[in-house]
Amino acid sequence: MRKYIFLLLLGLISVLGCELSTQANPTLQLGLPIDCTLGNDCFVLLYTDRDPGPEAVDFGCGRMTYDGHKGTDFAIPDEQVMAEGVKVKAAAAGTVLRTRNNIRDRRIQDQTQTDAVEGMECGNGVVIEHDENWQTQYCHLRKGSVLVQPGDKVKEGTPLGLVGTSGKASFPHVHLSVRYQDRVVDPFVGPEAPSGCQGSKSPLWKTALPYQSTGLIRAGFATQLPELEQLWDGEFKDQVLPVDSPALVFWVHTYGMLKGDQERLQLRDPQGKIVAQFNRTVSESQKVWTRSLGKKGTKQPLIPGQWSGRYQLIRDQKTIIDHEADVLLQ
Repeated sequence: MRKYIFLLLLGLISVLGCELSTQANPTLQLGLPIDCTLGNDCFVLLYTDRDPGPEAVDFGCGRMTYDGHKGTDFAIPDEQVMAEGVKVKAAAAGTVLRTRNNIRDRRIQDQTQTDAVEGMECGNGVVIEHDENWQTQYCHLRKGSVLVQPGDKVKEGTPLGLVGTSGKASFPHVHLSVRYQDRVVDPFVGPEAPSGCQGSKSPLWKTALPYQSTGLIRAGFATQLPELEQLWDGEFKDQVLPVDSPALVFWVHTYGMLKGDQERLQLRDPQGKIVAQFNRTVSESQKVWTRSLGKKGTKQPLIPGQWSGRYQLIRDQKTIIDHEADVLLQ
């Protein structure tokens, strides 16, 4: 009898050990929550905040987050791309718990607009429940685009809706939040990682996602100095401009600029002559940045033909961005 009880206890401990092991090593794996190619037509603009205090740090020990940010923001270049329709996809199989689909799309630009979406910061969204007490949430979807209903079973990659700017969004993107046992998890480090950015990492992504804290969003030409909000609107995409324009401006829209970075811009005429250039040191770190230079066509008319611009960003003597673009004046 004693032997039987001993063996029974061993079996119970073994079962409990398996359950504890399963909980300590959860198995959720994630695909991309957006239908795009990272680094090509979309990018991660903000990561989960890993600082437990009032400061903010992302998992790569960078500053592409803000205090209390509880997810990963997969962004697209502008609202013209958004209007064309970029799918938001389920990152893993599960059951839809909640949806919302009636919040207007509007980029937040001031505190009054922020106050207006209090309690609805996620905007239009979807919450999915997965096995082993996991949940994923998808925010800022385009009004009227949500395709699923509570109770629906979804697979990884199932379309949920379209990228939008509903709720507390200042640029077009889908915000992905991951939770395990009601606790926010950074998918780039996993549920067991300690606070901060120096601990061990067990990412949840099925395919490794590179950490890119700095990059180019868009670049192009205009006949005036562009404002940042105009770039998010999707303006200045013309590849052919009138030769009698009042000016020709080469511009870039970037993210993740750090104090001390070196910027170099050049504008060349159709004969290959440099007509405008500058080298500058970034004086203050910026999450989103626009820089431009140009030539006026008033005193000396612009010449017809293909003009080109080049932008370089150098950090610690290493080139981070090197981009060239062309425009035809006729």
